[in-house]
Amino acid sequence: MAAVSLKNLRKSYDGKSDVLAGIDLEIADGEFVVLVGPSGCGKSTLLRMICGLETITAGTLEIGGRVVNDLPPAERGLAMVFQSYALYPHMTVRRNMAFGLRVAGAKPALIEERIQRAAKILRIDHLLDRLPRELSGGQRQRVAIGRAIVREPRLFLFDEPLSNLDAALRVQTRLEIARLHRQLQATIVYVTHDQIEAMTLGDKIVVMHEGRVQQAGTPLALYQQPANLFVAGFIGSPAMNLVPAVVLSAGAESVRVELPWRAQVNVAVDGSGLAPGVSVTLGLRAEHAREGGQGSERFSARVDVVEHLGEANYLFVSMPDGTALVLRGDGERSVEIGAPIAFSAEPAAFHLFGPGGQALRRLHPGNMVSAAPARGGDAHKVAA
Repeated sequence: MAAVSLKNLRKSYDGKSDVLAGIDLEIADGEFVVLVGPSGCGKSTLLRMICGLETITAGTLEIGGRVVNDLPPAERGLAMVFQSYALYPHMTVRRNMAFGLRVAGAKPALIEERIQRAAKILRIDHLLDRLPRELSGGQRQRVAIGRAIVREPRLFLFDEPLSNLDAALRVQTRLEIARLHRQLQATIVYVTHDQIEAMTLGDKIVVMHEGRVQQAGTPLALYQQPANLFVAGFIGSPAMNLVPAVVLSAGAESVRVELPWRAQVNVAVDGSGLAPGVSVTLGLRAEHAREGGQGSERFSARVDVVEHLGEANYLFVSMPDGTALVLRGDGERSVEIGAPIAFSAEPAAFHLFGPGGQALRRLHPGNMVSAAPARGGDAHKVAA
């Protein structure tokens, strides 16, 4: 295992515009770090630079305290698991897993020992004599992971390994990868565009956009205290409700704003430096709005669409001025399309973003976190 340090890492293909613009990131030994962001944000390019498949334009990359900028991939002490599995179709599972060690000149007894250990960990020991075409997608992915494990690398790199799997297999394989990390205590850098994968797997999440790190931290920190509008809209499913607002008054413990439908709201954030009349953005997550109007900030809306999830409903509503919001309702209660609905929220539930899109510090971020903020995710990663 090994710590990884990225210092002002840059990548440019034409010498003019940066695909990656000064990435600074510290990954601790044994940490599971997820690089997440929309397509084209640079996360896979960054992973390939760590692996050695892309050259580094500027900056320093260290693995285990050693600068590896100019080292070939084979000398970096890492293994990469690709999206496409990259298994040799004419080789059995055993031979696929053994291939890298055989090329490196390892002894047959050592190769077989490592294959058996990896196969047991991944529960594919009964598949060792099968060909890839005889396996399911999830089994092929586990073979690809096993091929990485047998090399006993200091660092594992995963490049969107679940994107080719169906929904059920994604959940199953995600649990397998989490279990594998606990067993091996390995350093893992994992790339995905799926924020649910990021929230449920990572010790640390690195949110990227347009070649820059927007925020890095634990899943809970990013969920409770998004650094800016991009992170707020990207982390969490459904996305945070974001509404333009105007500051009426501001202080160190509270900001009062006016919303487009003329409602006024108190927000428990540090508003020092904000002046009346400044345009800001108010944020509210769907599960922090309480149906029935019992909170201190009360609103009325009309139901446009109901999305049934069994344990909950997501209610897509229109405010009096037409602003669209999404709320999380009780799945046991029937809601009619077009019906009026009352809901409320506490000042501690709101987020506020300044004119430049940066978040103002919330004073009580842990008070409002629901037990199930991310649809389809594992609550233990994000629940307070």
